[in-house]
Amino acid sequence: MARVVFTQNLQRHVACPPAVVPGDTVREVLDAAFAANPRARSYVLDDQGELRVHMVVFVDGEQVRDRAGLSDAVAPGGEVYVMQALSGG
Repeated sequence: MARVVFTQNLQRHVACPPAVVPGDTVREVLDAAFAANPRARSYVLDDQGELRVHMVVFVDGEQVRDRAGLSDAVAPGGEVYVMQALSGG
């Protein structure tokens, strides 16, 4: 089981409390977290199921590399952290 945490900033727009869910990849973990929360899914993922441009996901402190397939591994007891990417200049 992995722990999924959504930043407070995301929670201002859509209810997405932390959850402990099964999964061996980011895709499996997020699918499990979004199973009961489809509104959060559409906020984080686009209509192709890829990470939206202004979203970023970390697994145990490391940014995911596969933004489309979300195939990065998640170890048992790992933490998946979902946040909006910051931009500007």
